[in-house]
Amino acid sequence: MPELEQALAEVAAEMAERTDRGDVATYIPQLGKVDPQKFGIAAVTNDGRVLMAGDADQAFSIQSISKVFTLTLALGNVGDALWQRVGREPSGNPFNSIVQLEHENGIPRNPFINAGAIVVSDILLAGHQPREAIGEILRFIQFLADDETIVIDREVAASERATGYRNFALANYMKSFGNLNHAPELALGVYFHHCAIAMSCRQLALAGRFLANGGKNPATGHSVVSAERARRIGAMMLTCGHYDGSGDFAFRVGIPGKSGVGGGILGIVPGVASLAVWSPGLNANGNSKLGSIALEKLARMMNWSIFAP
Repeated sequence: MPELEQALAEVAAEMAERTDRGDVATYIPQLGKVDPQKFGIAAVTNDGRVLMAGDADQAFSIQSISKVFTLTLALGNVGDALWQRVGREPSGNPFNSIVQLEHENGIPRNPFINAGAIVVSDILLAGHQPREAIGEILRFIQFLADDETIVIDREVAASERATGYRNFALANYMKSFGNLNHAPELALGVYFHHCAIAMSCRQLALAGRFLANGGKNPATGHSVVSAERARRIGAMMLTCGHYDGSGDFAFRVGIPGKSGVGGGILGIVPGVASLAVWSPGLNANGNSKLGSIALEKLARMMNWSIFAP
């Protein structure tokens, strides 16, 4: 696919020239240390090609992108019963808002805002110690990417725990409504650690390829989830994957995506490819500034949109 390879190179070259790169997430001290000049992009096509440009092999903290994989695991564990504890609607509020949680009686609006992901972590804790649940999540992502070198950045996890007062408040608030089955600090331990998983763009695009291929790993033909579940996870990514910037991302890019405050974005072009981009500087909504621009340009160049004929 030389056309795609050329498009990735052009996008990476253009992003390297830009000076307005957004701001790194200093509220998590370890993330504030990352070089904002970094930029990587990778595509894994359903026919098995892995194409990269820029810093696509440098690991970064995937943060909330991990919520795609924990949602996938939790749906495998409890199925649609999950939706009794977490909603499926865009939040329209910041990812750590407590006001909306109060208004909706401790039921988070969707599984990608912080409160929703904490409930998903609580579901994954069932029958496990936190260390076991964290290990299950990490092994699942290693399995999807076919890469056992993927690890949790312990310094980032510790940094999140030391500064995660708002997340502690969210968890305690949901516990007061009976929407956490375990002690808040246990669910938060799982949450902080899966957000601290470190991956490169190449590894992330490989891990997401099942969502671009009807729930199957295109390299092995192994079914990860049903085609229907893959579509539903993609729908959640499109409508909720960029917090209160989700509508703008859908408008500009037109594909399902999930961002993280580490500057990464996982994008899915159904039937075609899995994409990953990383640029640490964030826009006002907490999404990668250059990453969003890069995916918009790439989608336009390749005519990639779920709304395209």
